[in-house]
Amino acid sequence: MSERGADPVPAAPTSLPRPLSRPLSSALSLPRSLQRRIGEAVREKVAGADAVAAHDRIWGTPGGRWFTEDDPIWRVHGDASMFAAGITALLLQSLHPSAMAGVAGHSGYRGDPWGRLQRTSHYLATTTFGTIEHAEQAIATVRSVHERVRGKDDLGRPYRASDPHLLRWVHVAEVWSFLTGHQRHGSRPLTPAEADTYVAQTAIPAARLGAGDLPASVRELEESLAGYRPELRVTPAARDAADFLLREPPLPRPARPGYQLLARGAVDLLPVWARDELGLARPALAAPAGA
Repeated sequence: MSERGADPVPAAPTSLPRPLSRPLSSALSLPRSLQRRIGEAVREKVAGADAVAAHDRIWGTPGGRWFTEDDPIWRVHGDASMFAAGITALLLQSLHPSAMAGVAGHSGYRGDPWGRLQRTSHYLATTTFGTIEHAEQAIATVRSVHERVRGKDDLGRPYRASDPHLLRWVHVAEVWSFLTGHQRHGSRPLTPAEADTYVAQTAIPAARLGAGDLPASVRELEESLAGYRPELRVTPAARDAADFLLREPPLPRPARPGYQLLARGAVDLLPVWARDELGLARPALAAPAGA
């Protein structure tokens, strides 16, 4: 969990990014051929047009890194369970009115959903697998953007994206979703000690981003999630985001049934109270129009 030496250039993990892992495909009853097609389609959308250049920069640049292939954060963030868990994180994060207002008002997720996802995935890959220098640059860029994101949420309360408490919520919801998804569907679930280490490792970039009082163990992560419950509620913006993510995905019509399987996995990972708040059934959702 300490900062690593500057000499070696680590090999890219062979599992990043691969199609859906076998446990997840089994849980969703996916044939292997369909599993591969869905995984490759999602991977292409997430990676973006400059995927080769981004890959070369992250993996080909020598220098010290915060983490190595022996660290739990590599195992979790390099596993295909992240596909469904990423959707889970967005749904969970949307239940904080201020966080959702920032996304709805400033991210342009409806106008450029894949662009936003690509920027997020690149940030996550850089801060997990990249050099410390590149990770710090990525964090500085996001901090700069956050300084400009402010307004009032659906309840009329002022918010700013750089608020440490709000950043902490986004972090807690994200890490809880990633860890839960990995433990349920990942190719190599973490031991209890590894899971604690994972939570502590994710706090390194989050603290530099400006989040405060970050959890350093699974117990603290669960307590942190529970601590936000009084602040969480569904808003019209959250319902709109859920419809967009689950029933109106920006995909060609033939690809939507496959994406719907990922959506079902994402909803299944949500805490029961979050599913109830969003009005989502478990595990199946209404099929996309025309599917």
